[in-house]
Amino acid sequence: MEETLALAGRLHFDHEDLQLALRLITNTGVRTRHLVQPIEMTLAHPGLEERNRVYVREAKRRIPSVVSQALRNAAITTDEVDAIILVSCTGFTMPSLTAWMINELGFRRDTRQIPIAQMGCAGGGSAINRAHDFCLAHPSSNALIVACEFCSLCYQPTDLAVGNLLSNGLFGDAVGAAVVRSSGGRGIRLERNESRLVPGTQDWISYAVRATGFHFLLDRRVPGTMQELAPALGEVCLAHGWDATELDFYVIHAGGPRVLDDLSSHLKVKSAAFERSRETLTEYGNIASVVVLDALRRTIATGLVPEGARGLIAGFGPGITAEVTLGTWTAG
Repeated sequence: MEETLALAGRLHFDHEDLQLALRLITNTGVRTRHLVQPIEMTLAHPGLEERNRVYVREAKRRIPSVVSQALRNAAITTDEVDAIILVSCTGFTMPSLTAWMINELGFRRDTRQIPIAQMGCAGGGSAINRAHDFCLAHPSSNALIVACEFCSLCYQPTDLAVGNLLSNGLFGDAVGAAVVRSSGGRGIRLERNESRLVPGTQDWISYAVRATGFHFLLDRRVPGTMQELAPALGEVCLAHGWDATELDFYVIHAGGPRVLDDLSSHLKVKSAAFERSRETLTEYGNIASVVVLDALRRTIATGLVPEGARGLIAGFGPGITAEVTLGTWTAG
């Protein structure tokens, strides 16, 4: 945080809203972030082609170890993976990196490929839901989720609106992976998934695709959508016979502290219920689609969730969309 504030002050010393931007960055609660390149290289803009080359290079460098760990955690091998769901909104390849993974990491040639590229921060929840759908449609199968987000490669030095300066101090880089098994395993037994969209908000979180790459657009009204999405989460729970205010654990996308605060208020649950999501935000920043995977990792690591506990996973992103999952905790 200290480096970010000092850097923003040096780069934008003559910006008329600098003090406001510094205050907003401070209020995010983000203490540390990880960037895929040194800060000097991150601030340079060598062009879209070079940035995408860095994206591909670093993804191929970092995905294998994360995938290997996820497979060990799930006690399965590459031969037992029937689908790979790759989610990313910060770079582009065709064919998808799923094809590279099959060729280079030892997966079967008939492994299904399900790339998700335009769900933004909701991508993590979307990937979990599509893995759930796949395993329901194909009994005895296993799906691997890989989320790869290098948000720093979308930094645009000419975007000087306060919202963009805030984003420069909020987003971080991360790679995460998880396995959804049709049976067995430890973690959340997925029981229901649904999607909700807030009408008329499709321009509130978006990319403007220009010659210089992806320019992130964020409307100041985004946190206010929790007033509509909280009841939607309640509806999903009610349809499953649950009360959204009385669940045992919550894995929520940490877009920022305001989102978590507003959701806590409108959902009528204590702020402490989102503690794992706040830890992700504090230690990594907003890592887009990887947030829910990291918050889930932290939930597992506590060892405090009892057998049979009921919980909710929710990812929010462009649309504005909520990807919602309900499940029960199992120790395997």
